[in-house]
Amino acid sequence: MKKIISLSLMVVMAISFIVGCSPTENSVRPKTSEAFDSSKTINVVSREDGSGTRGAFVEIVGVLEKDPEGNEVDRTYDEAIIQNGTNAVMTTIQGDKYSIGYISLGSLNDTVKAVSINGVKATSDNVQNNSYKIARPFNVAFQDNLSPLGKDFLNFILSSEGQKIVAEEGYVQVSTELSEYNKSNQKGNLVVAGSTSVSPVMEKLAEAYQGLHSDVSIEIQSTGSSAGMQSAIEGSADIGMASRELKDSEKEKLSYEVISIDGIAVIVNNENIVEDISLDSVKSIYTGEITTWNEIIE
Repeated sequence: MKKIISLSLMVVMAISFIVGCSPTENSVRPKTSEAFDSSKTINVVSREDGSGTRGAFVEIVGVLEKDPEGNEVDRTYDEAIIQNGTNAVMTTIQGDKYSIGYISLGSLNDTVKAVSINGVKATSDNVQNNSYKIARPFNVAFQDNLSPLGKDFLNFILSSEGQKIVAEEGYVQVSTELSEYNKSNQKGNLVVAGSTSVSPVMEKLAEAYQGLHSDVSIEIQSTGSSAGMQSAIEGSADIGMASRELKDSEKEKLSYEVISIDGIAVIVNNENIVEDISLDSVKSIYTGEITTWNEIIE
């Protein structure tokens, strides 16, 4: 009898041990960022020369400085990984735990994480109330002889209907006092070329406009801000897109309109433990003065 009892106790203990060691909903440890090694090098990701996002970013953050002769110099870190386009930057950050980059706020999704700047989150509301400081205009530029179709498309973009689309896509409207769009009979083709950051919202605007005008076709070319301005100047595009202020040389040849305000989100990998970075630290990272993550982690 004692042997049977002892054997039973051993079985119960064995089962308890197995159950105790088996993964259950409560016993599985949640995924944490303990594996993030803050001593690692910061892998800086930037946009290519001619990118409107880069132009705006380096100017606002202070990476663009003047040399002793008064010439503007982009001091972006020589070791930075250069990517052509918003999607390429996001893909790089998504695949590299120790990288940092910047993109249009309207393009942000959950594949990467936007850090706060000086304690302020990168949101449309904070761009609108001017508390989030890394922000820039989305401009469209065109020659004075823009076609009636081109002018009507611009009227649509700046109408209450067009600006509603701008807001729905995560950007800030140019105004809260907007006129309704008065539809007219339009037909023909338009070419809109330029910024890869402006392209996503422009595609939505073009889609909506074409839905109102069955005889209109709008081609969107994502070529970069500087290329878009050049296309508008040369006439190979009816409208150019720039995710920055126009240069004086461009203003001499083109008229322009601000169609929305966009924040520039500073992004890191989702496994990065950093949630907030000062504007000064962002500058130091992008000029190569801060090179490891533990230099900005308290």
